[in-house]
Amino acid sequence: MRITVLGAGAWGTALAVAAARSHQVLLWGRDAEQIDTMRAQRVNPRYLPEVPLPDSLTLCSDAAQAMAWAEPGLIVIATPMAGLRQQLQALRPGARACWLCKGFESGTGALGHEVAQSLRPDAGVGAGVGVLSGPSFALEVARGQPTALVAASHDPALLATMQQALHSDSLRIYTSDDPVGVEVGGAVKNVMAIATGIADGLALGQNARAALITRGLAEMTRLASALGGQPATLMGLSGLGDLVLTATGDLSRNRRVGLMLAGGEPLAAIVQRLGHVAEGVYSAATVLQRARALGVEMPITQAVVAVLEGQASPAQALHALMSREARAESH
Repeated sequence: MRITVLGAGAWGTALAVAAARSHQVLLWGRDAEQIDTMRAQRVNPRYLPEVPLPDSLTLCSDAAQAMAWAEPGLIVIATPMAGLRQQLQALRPGARACWLCKGFESGTGALGHEVAQSLRPDAGVGAGVGVLSGPSFALEVARGQPTALVAASHDPALLATMQQALHSDSLRIYTSDDPVGVEVGGAVKNVMAIATGIADGLALGQNARAALITRGLAEMTRLASALGGQPATLMGLSGLGDLVLTATGDLSRNRRVGLMLAGGEPLAAIVQRLGHVAEGVYSAATVLQRARALGVEMPITQAVVAVLEGQASPAQALHALMSREARAESH
């Protein structure tokens, strides 16, 4: 199968490397100089320097060529959430596409499937488009270490294509008909990872970490349910699985943001030092805004937003959480 991966960051490069072991894959990046360097060095020196690019992987900075390459295969959009709308707008009629973006679109507050539906209303609910999510550090995927992800769409034919394109001995692809639940899990776990990083940075202990992860999962589930998602989805790979990985794994950028915030570093300096996008930084306020519009209570998210916006110190945000009135666990 022919597969185009749009976005030569760490995750796009990793998935392209993994898929190129079994398929014809083209990796597109908007920066022609970066692509030329990758082509010459057969490595992505900026985002994934540890993993060599296979000779079979085609590199390209021409957007039209990249879009045409995959027909009639699969286009994988691996840009940050901010770039999803532009890539979906550029899809040719009949193209089959999925995205790896995790977050809510800034400004509109839309999830990926909502962005797609607004651009392609004539294609029906989710026809030809879907999301791929789950617990996955790019480096481990590129190295061929065992990973399980979930492909979600209302289009059974697309789900079959995604499995055919990406399932392998090291990458297991499950399917779901609940893109809402899958996308909420992928978006909100980044915010919870910042919270857990803050707690760990303040040396609050393992008990506090377990409590934040568990109550964070409750927040994710409440929001997903309010948006029409299935609560059971949040118990799976794109919910609990991705939350545990991102909140505890040393490779997690969002967790590192929390650790550095707890250490007193200003957010601007943290973002500059990371050199990669930490989606939780950009989506936290949008998550809270969407939750409030739905009447969903998300106190951990609210505390993270207060820290990110400079309204409270990490210690003050923690105190606000612990000072909330006692209640039943199910609330």
